Amino acid sequence: MANLINEAEVRSTWAPIIESATGINDANKLAWMSTYCHNHKLYEDANIMSLDPTMNLHGMGNAVLPVIGGANGSGDKAPTLLPLAMQVAAQTVGLDLVPVVPMAGPMGLLSYLDFVYEGGRLDNAVTPTYIKTTAAKVGNDILVGTSRIDGKNIIKIVDALAAGEANIAARYAGAELVKALEDHIKGFAAADEAGSPFSRGAGESTPDKVMGLSLFSKSVAAETFQVAAAVTREQVQDLKQFGVDAVAQVEAVLTNELTQSINQHILGAIRALGTQNVGSSFDITLPVAASLAGGETVSSVHRAILTQVLAAANYIANKGRRGAGNFAVVGPQVATVLQSIAGFVANPMANTFSQAAGAIYPLGSVAGINVYTDPTMAWDSYQVAVGRKGDGNSAGLVFMPYLMAESVQTIAEGTMAPKVAVKSRFALVEAGFHPETQYVTFEISGAWSNLINLV
Repeated sequence: MANLINEAEVRSTWAPIIESATGINDANKLAWMSTYCHNHKLYEDANIMSLDPTMNLHGMGNAVLPVIGGANGSGDKAPTLLPLAMQVAAQTVGLDLVPVVPMAGPMGLLSYLDFVYEGGRLDNAVTPTYIKTTAAKVGNDILVGTSRIDGKNIIKIVDALAAGEANIAARYAGAELVKALEDHIKGFAAADEAGSPFSRGAGESTPDKVMGLSLFSKSVAAETFQVAAAVTREQVQDLKQFGVDAVAQVEAVLTNELTQSINQHILGAIRALGTQNVGSSFDITLPVAASLAGGETVSSVHRAILTQVLAAANYIANKGRRGAGNFAVVGPQVATVLQSIAGFVANPMANTFSQAAGAIYPLGSVAGINVYTDPTMAWDSYQVAVGRKGDGNSAGLVFMPYLMAESVQTIAEGTMAPKVAVKSRFALVEAGFHPETQYVTFEISGAWSNLINLV
């Protein structure tokens, strides 16, 4: 399903509606939510709200079970609710941590690019100039450095293919091209391997070395979260006496359940990648209050947590080469400590909508890092996840929604009680070659039983 109007028109049509319905005024979030609403509306128009020539909706008709090789089923479709989808998208704070690229269908392509040094092919006789491998150099080939990402050897190919060598992969098993957005070859744009510049005459007579562009596409399929709830006829009747719509309350609870499930799915992926990136090397151990000396206080020790968050953010800039980390997710006790430290500025985030109970929520910002509290973490959980939200074209996690919320209501034949089912379909994709470089996860530990007082 393709978008039928341009992005500017989509934005001008949907942004005022979204802002009015949800209170969102953040430009980035309005942009992707406008695209999502446009796709969702096309889906509804094409599959559900089709009108007959008399401009009346088709009736559902009798349900018919499908028969293999025979008649089709009834083809009834669950009605999707765009307002419900908008609320799920607005309340899911996890979507503030990762870029969002809406899908127009249940399958999608996520494209990203990289540049390689001099290009070339590993699988034929077009020999590349530079490769990356775990093997040692062979013959006259030159070792020019090691990869800052995975420690592999970066080798400049000097010797031509020998007899029996069909390609460079026959010489270096597991060889790969060197990607410029991950590693840097010091002498590539220079006169020699040491990185010295060309003289005027040499610069005039030396051909430019060429960077190769590689475009990669990753095929993704929407996955599903689904949940349902039922109420009795007595509950519907009794709650009406208090002005409460039981079915609406059930739908609100199901929406909250979807929101929390998506939040935790995103956070779980972020924490896993952050641990994969640094292991335990960023973990810090704080002393107990009784061992403090020389003017140290509990607050000065707490300040080390903030320093570690800033260090993790800068490590992401150093390792990922895309920019520093710009968010951190902490537990409630760590959030309390950060709020108590002088210099921590509690600001509201750009998203001003009301959060559903139990969802992660923005706490404030410090040194350009937005801090979020995850209330589902245990009080004594001291894990901190720091990451960088990219633009969808770089390494890291990308959230690709197809249908943020699809709702269907049925009436049980035996009890005549209403039942509501809600489903969300999306893909959470690890984009790029090293998505883990955009996240750091570390633990705070010590001999204390309470982080706040260090006792």
